[in-house]
Amino acid sequence: MLDAYRVLDLTDEKGFICGKTLADLGADVVKIEPPGGDRARNIGPFFGDTPHPEASLYWMAYNANKRGITLNIETKDGQAIFGRLARESDFIIESFAPGHLKGLGLGYEELSRLNPRVILTSIAPFGQSGPYRDHRTADIVSMALGGYLYLTGEPDRPPVRIGFPQAYLHGGMAGAAGAMIAHCARQSTGEGQWVDVSIHEACAWIPPDSAAFWEMNRLLEERHGAVRVRPTTGARMRRVWRCADGYVSFDLYGGRLARNFMIPLAAWMAEEGMAPDFIREIDWATFDYSAVPPELVEGISQPVGRFFLAHTKEELWRGGLARRCCVYPVASPREVCGSAQLKQRGYWVGLRHDHLGGDVTYPGVCIRPSEGGGGLRRRAPLIGEHNEEVYGEIGLSRGDLAALAEAGVI
Repeated sequence: MLDAYRVLDLTDEKGFICGKTLADLGADVVKIEPPGGDRARNIGPFFGDTPHPEASLYWMAYNANKRGITLNIETKDGQAIFGRLARESDFIIESFAPGHLKGLGLGYEELSRLNPRVILTSIAPFGQSGPYRDHRTADIVSMALGGYLYLTGEPDRPPVRIGFPQAYLHGGMAGAAGAMIAHCARQSTGEGQWVDVSIHEACAWIPPDSAAFWEMNRLLEERHGAVRVRPTTGARMRRVWRCADGYVSFDLYGGRLARNFMIPLAAWMAEEGMAPDFIREIDWATFDYSAVPPELVEGISQPVGRFFLAHTKEELWRGGLARRCCVYPVASPREVCGSAQLKQRGYWVGLRHDHLGGDVTYPGVCIRPSEGGGGLRRRAPLIGEHNEEVYGEIGLSRGDLAALAEAGVI
């Protein structure tokens, strides 16, 4: 879809997935690292459990489909070379501190003079302006200030962060979306734009139902853990349930949502003789949890819990699919890798890494168009792997590259 376009990727962990998403859509994304390689290459886990900058699975996952070059843009020669690359590029993405590129003479004003069509996407902890603009962040900071930690964990204990860092992924995907919106406008106007992305703002959109809950009910959601407490009645509604070999997620919905939750589950329980009479007699299509006593909700939860305990995750998943009942297995990483659905969809892709002596299994692309190709076509680059190729495209010879390497520019 984007194979006619080139992207210069100056990001660190805060924006890797932005460039990866554009690359997955077909763009020629050139990952620019400092000489010696990006520090993110030292983030584990590592292939074969052996730490090495060319064996970081973290690096591989977020930089597949990109070409890779080294360039020190802190030097005058590096800035000049970057300017030459920018003239021939359609997108530039960066995640430096606000004002850093401008201080190097590579801010949006300078870049747009070189190339009026270029789209610069800047991903920063709190955006390019405002009172927090110069503050740094980490995953736990962005997730907390975005509001998600307030809702995660048990109510009588401290907040709990999501196990795998996600804040930078939300910021990076917001950057990719913003770049594509600017690209859509460019197709009409012929002009580029500066896309300003705040990771904090991106994280504030993670729990969108919380804002709606306040607008509709004038009630603030609180931390519930595995059991959600109805603020109007105090009823405890479990959302994560034990089963025979792990956990499943299921909501005790009534009303309009009951057709995919309690109506098929109650019928399933009745099939197996595990539904008490009062469960079968409830009109779930009109059942309103906010208007019934908490004792009734607890009475419903007990037989539902016994039913889940009598089945495995696989049984509940397949049975739920057959009955259009929304029972979601809580999967471990190993179970995700072995998922029959992901296998059937061809999600996992093996790419050859000769320097490691084997294949590495990559997660597939997040967007697969019905036309226009896409998909994984290139493993993550080695340090400076495409220097000769990319710099040759702007007229630099091998002799030029040798001199630049000697001077610490590439």
